[in-house]
Amino acid sequence: MPLNNKKVLITGISGFVGSLLAKALLDQEAEVFGLLRRRGDGITPRNLSRLGITEEVRFIEGDLENISSLGDSLNISEPDMIFHLAAQSFVPRSFSNPLETMSSNVYGTANLLEAIRIKDLNPVVIFAASSEEYGFVVSSEAQYKQALEKHGTIFPEPERIPELPISETNPLRPMSPYAVSKVYGDFLMRNYWHSYGIKTIVSRAFNHEGAGRGNMFVTSVITNQTMKLKFGDTDSIVIGNVNAFRDWSHISDIISGYILLAEKGKYGDVYNQGSMRTNSVLSYLLLSLAEAGYHIDKVETVHGKKKVEDPLETTRTMDFGVSFEKTKIDDLMLNGELEFGPDDGGLVAHAGEIDLKIIFDTQRFRPAEVPILLSDTRKIARLGFRVEHGLKDIIRDQLNHYLSEKYRKGS
Repeated sequence: MPLNNKKVLITGISGFVGSLLAKALLDQEAEVFGLLRRRGDGITPRNLSRLGITEEVRFIEGDLENISSLGDSLNISEPDMIFHLAAQSFVPRSFSNPLETMSSNVYGTANLLEAIRIKDLNPVVIFAASSEEYGFVVSSEAQYKQALEKHGTIFPEPERIPELPISETNPLRPMSPYAVSKVYGDFLMRNYWHSYGIKTIVSRAFNHEGAGRGNMFVTSVITNQTMKLKFGDTDSIVIGNVNAFRDWSHISDIISGYILLAEKGKYGDVYNQGSMRTNSVLSYLLLSLAEAGYHIDKVETVHGKKKVEDPLETTRTMDFGVSFEKTKIDDLMLNGELEFGPDDGGLVAHAGEIDLKIIFDTQRFRPAEVPILLSDTRKIARLGFRVEHGLKDIIRDQLNHYLSEKYRKGS
């Protein structure tokens, strides 16, 4: 449907995704309303100010945990579309404060749907679910056996090995309180379509990154420290688990997907959003260093027991039935030939005469880690979705963001 003059309500509009989605919708001449919690300081959220759209968005004060305020928000906005993005979305925080995560994500979503139902409204509701719902995905027989030895059981049992790429019908094995909260919202959205006819569509987006991503997320942790290293503000990079593989998308691609789903998605259905590639956290780190001007010719553990020459040499081969670009170090990890842990004492990335220290911080390792995510996005592709950006595009945008931040502050 054409978006010009359509009324759109965004929950979580002040966040990384919400603010950029608002900008994209305004560019398409939609009338955008944003749900905001009351701020004691009265300051406009930074993401919105940075994009220069504070005068174009109509802000509504409200709280997802207060159904009365949601009713008022719906009265004011009379939305044709609702993008429900608001959530406590930082996975480590959900381990340290699970009740906060459940209160915000579970009750907030239920309140929004109930407010729509009670008021007998008819908007299209796009729900920002998460690839974290898939949780533990079995990538090999060896990994499956290791998991059984460690946990004793896996539920549901895999019907195929590997379970990659991840389609919308993959089993859900959430590995964090955040992921559990998203499973609840995912099912509730679909229940409200089948039970009450509310036009809900679920987007299970895989990791999406770009300029302005919150500083606590791993890609920002990496690119922020990379720029500090470049300017001599630090002498090392501190990181958690570098073995995890993620399907990273550029935020612009994900936003295009959200809008496409609002226009063409099937009500009551679920769609993956992702890039159909998977790369390790270590590759993201080394590629960030390379994009910052360091030519990485070797990486090795502090004790020198594990070494990889030309770790960023790129290949494009079939893994799990999908062809995508990856690094040499990704290949070694995916084949089970290489793994790094706290016992390795960290890494040294050699860039000519420069030795770059990478320190493993055990406090940043999650109690339960999702080892690998690789999306199957053929379903949304049938609606017309296409990936427009590569991994290096994301990294460059993040590095440029931190570069501009540094000079903006005059430091």
